[in-house]
Amino acid sequence: MFEVAIIGLGPAGSTLARLLNNPDVLCLDNKTFQPGGFEKPCGGLLAPDAQKALARFDLTLPKSVLVDPQLFAVRTLDLASGLTRHYQRFYINMDRQKFDRWLQTLIPAAVTVQHGAQVTRLARRPDGCFEIIYRQGGQEHTALARRVVGADGADSLVRRTFFPRHRVRSYVAVQQWFAETHTSPFYSCIFDPRETDCYSWSVSKDGYFIFGGAYPAADCRARFERQKKALEQRGFRFGAPLKTEACRVLRPAGWKDFCLGKNGVFLIGEAAGLISPSSLEGISSAMISAQKLAAALGTAPSAAEHRRYARGTRGLRLKLWSKLIKCPFMYQPFLRRCVMQSGLASISIIH
Repeated sequence: MFEVAIIGLGPAGSTLARLLNNPDVLCLDNKTFQPGGFEKPCGGLLAPDAQKALARFDLTLPKSVLVDPQLFAVRTLDLASGLTRHYQRFYINMDRQKFDRWLQTLIPAAVTVQHGAQVTRLARRPDGCFEIIYRQGGQEHTALARRVVGADGADSLVRRTFFPRHRVRSYVAVQQWFAETHTSPFYSCIFDPRETDCYSWSVSKDGYFIFGGAYPAADCRARFERQKKALEQRGFRFGAPLKTEACRVLRPAGWKDFCLGKNGVFLIGEAAGLISPSSLEGISSAMISAQKLAAALGTAPSAAEHRRYARGTRGLRLKLWSKLIKCPFMYQPFLRRCVMQSGLASISIIH
């Protein structure tokens, strides 16, 4: 019997496990970091909010996580209007899988961690504890816990099991890797309302060129391929894809999209809907929500833990909710065109 079972070891789950530092904590993660294993579609750029979260934890990023090149501007393209602008940005170009693995290495040895453990079923027992069924190494295992924490991302099994009626606006992120053939590496943000009301991205990374986007689930792969063809007309070079990745990504549309859990079930990070609706950045929210939950948990399960967690994350939820005000200027075609035509905050590229 564990006091806490954490499902998923992305930035949210790994941070919570590190902060709890307790032998009564069990972590179950499906990732193995082996070739061919799951890799989350992600541009792998560490945004300023995430950098600040790391700084608050007094964590320094190891050199092994960084990749070349480090980029200082984003090329923003509006395919509908034909406009292109460059904006200075302070992102860190990194290997997302190595970043996640590094966060896992910070988990204290006292915590029980099971890698390659795919949770298949969760249930609440009559005594109020939770039964967790997972497969590992071809065998089925059972674990018991007094609390369950869903840190298992957008398609959270924990959220779907215990809060089946809770729906959050979602997209399918599709991403492909190519050999880099551009003369000058670059990072781009692409708006194309014909294919998605969200956005797409590209980034050069250690000799590879990555292109991905967030699309409505219907015909997501066809939308992705059509967008590639449109970008080829703008000078993008793709070639034969080396690998393709896809997963669900959430994009909260309002305050009610945040789901923190109840009755011994807690949700953190993207599983709770805590992700920026404007940029889809979620690493900072993952780490902050994990810290707030670690501070809220007591020695025994109680409703007070949920109240403390809700109070602790109120500022974070308000910040994410406020980003909805920014969204129309990014995603409404007319307003976006006005902003880009104005040249406000853009920089001129000197050739």
